[in-house]
Amino acid sequence: MRTVSVGLAAPLPIGGGRTLLSGIRKAPVDGPVMAAALGLAGDEQADLSVHGGLRKAVYAYPSEHLPFWIEQRHVHGAAPQDEALPSGFMGENLLLEGLLEHQVWVGDTLHFEGSDCVLRVTGPREPCGKLGVVMGFAAAGRVMVRTGRCGFYLAVDMPGMLAAGMRLRLVPGTRALSIPEAIRAKWAKHRN
Repeated sequence: MRTVSVGLAAPLPIGGGRTLLSGIRKAPVDGPVMAAALGLAGDEQADLSVHGGLRKAVYAYPSEHLPFWIEQRHVHGAAPQDEALPSGFMGENLLLEGLLEHQVWVGDTLHFEGSDCVLRVTGPREPCGKLGVVMGFAAAGRVMVRTGRCGFYLAVDMPGMLAAGMRLRLVPGTRALSIPEAIRAKWAKHRN
C-alpha cells in the first residue's frame, strides 16, 4: 500500500459561483490511521447516498492507473502532460500497488501485515460528477467506468490501524462476482 489518505467534507467549486459539499479531496497521512466500521479516522463523505457508510467505508485505488489519468487530463486540456497526480487526488483512501480490478472479486478480503484490520471488497466505485470537477473535465466519470479503472469500495470487517507502506494479502471470498463484471452490470443499468 503506497499511501493512506483522508479528508474532511468541504465546499467544492463546481462553476458559476456554485459549490457542493464534498469529501473527494483527500491528503496522505503520516503514521497510522484507525479504520473503523464507518471508515478511516479523520475522513468524511458528504453524500452518503453514493459514498461512505458501512459498505463503502474505505475506497481503494490502483496506483497503476495514475499515468492513464495524467494523459487523460492532458488530452482533455485540464493539465499539462507531465503534471503528477498527488495521492488522494482520485478521492481514494488507499492507494494500492499491484492489485488491479481484474484481480478482485466482491467478497474478497484484504489483510494487512502487522495489523488486525480486515477490509472486505463490496463493489466498484460508481463515480459521481464531482470526479469530473477535480479531474478538470466533465467526462471523467464516463471514462472511468468505460475503461474499468474504477477502484473498489471496502467494508471494515475488523477494525485496526493502517499505514502507508503496509503489505497486504488478498484472501479470496466466494468469487461469484468480479469487480469488472460488477462495473459492466452497473454501467448497463445506467445506460438503460
